[in-house]
Amino acid sequence: MEGEPRPERMTRAATPVGATEGYMPGFGNDFETEALPGALPQGQNSPQKCNYGLYAEQLSGSAFTQPGPERTWCYRIRPSVKHTRRFRKVEVPYWKTAPHVNDDIVSLGQYRWDPVPVPEDEDLTFVTGMRTLTTAGDVNTHTGMASHIYLVTRSMEDEYFFSADSELLVVPQEGRLRFHTELGTIDVEPKEICLMPRGMIFRVELLEGPARGFVCENYGQKFTLPYRGPIGANCMANPRDFKTPVAAFEDREVPSELMVKWCGGFHVTEIGHSPLDVVAWHGNYAPWKYDLRTYSPIGAILFDHPDPSIFTVLTSPSGVPGTANIDFVLFRERWMVAEHSFRPPWYHRNIMSEFMGNIYGQYDAKPHGFVPGGVSLHNMMLPHGPDAEAFEKASNEELRPEKYDNTMSFMFETRFPQHLTAFAAKEAPMQEDYIDCWAGLKKYFDGTPGIK
Repeated sequence: MEGEPRPERMTRAATPVGATEGYMPGFGNDFETEALPGALPQGQNSPQKCNYGLYAEQLSGSAFTQPGPERTWCYRIRPSVKHTRRFRKVEVPYWKTAPHVNDDIVSLGQYRWDPVPVPEDEDLTFVTGMRTLTTAGDVNTHTGMASHIYLVTRSMEDEYFFSADSELLVVPQEGRLRFHTELGTIDVEPKEICLMPRGMIFRVELLEGPARGFVCENYGQKFTLPYRGPIGANCMANPRDFKTPVAAFEDREVPSELMVKWCGGFHVTEIGHSPLDVVAWHGNYAPWKYDLRTYSPIGAILFDHPDPSIFTVLTSPSGVPGTANIDFVLFRERWMVAEHSFRPPWYHRNIMSEFMGNIYGQYDAKPHGFVPGGVSLHNMMLPHGPDAEAFEKASNEELRPEKYDNTMSFMFETRFPQHLTAFAAKEAPMQEDYIDCWAGLKKYFDGTPGIK
């Protein structure tokens, strides 16, 4: 099935000089952009009268007094109070929010799932096609996260959405999506990611489908670039490779529906126009996209295997130095050159809970069974590591420089235990025999002195 994009409804700003078409480069920058000339006030934020009869409105993603406040000034056709009326509660049955603990489900374990199939006969948007696999923390205290799979078979028409609970990190695995947001338009496809900030209104158009991918719903502090310590200023994810859209707006007088996720519940309001009506904006609180192929990995160039934290693309701080609310970690193509070393990830138990997904290719520590579109969960303090086949290969192969090619997997890693949903435990295609991947590990111990 393939989505057929509608005629363009958005009026978009010209691309600034030096920027990629439709996007402005940089991470956390203060941007400014206008879709109509002169729509953006100069020298002040809130003039007595705005050009074009626009309303000035600030969107704040942090407390006003937080160091480095996150805020964007919007100049829009209507203020946001005109985009809501009375709400009614609705059900989005497969989208779950922490705390969400099922007493009859065992979350303690090492689990793996085959790809969740996209139903051919279901009408699924980005919102109604969300399938939660794990939740962690507590949305009411702005801590933790949820891990989702999204399945999309149709575009959102005059249907709009925002989450007051979280920001949404979107990781496509199949198909192409277009996010029309209050601040501009983002196209995203496999090998890219995009982020929708908390409170940002958007609708999702299916450009090529059906579409499937992963979502990390972050209840905590927003994702930022990790502190690189002695690594310094370069490599890993570089700020210039993040792209924020130029201003674009819809001026449509049509019956529309806005859905809001708030404290785990879903609420709908009906309005008579599009809420994507920001003609100009400036600030640092905005959606963005990032091409994972621009991530420059760093690794051991002499011996041993470094901690997986060296592959962190983004981190959501927890308030405890060095312990993340969430880390988004990427394992992509790279060279392995370590001498007299076991090159795959070592066996370990970890304070962090690791939800892992395969975007494409083969993961080196699990050569079979962990297929593109599949996911795994290794909860906190549970042992895991290479399967028996990977151990035998890595222990006995000739150690020459080797390129890990055609591979891209990731982790949503959190300091909180991740609890399975009923969908994950009872409906998703769980590999019941996954635990057996370590059954073939042999006992090689020989206590004879000098014997290896």
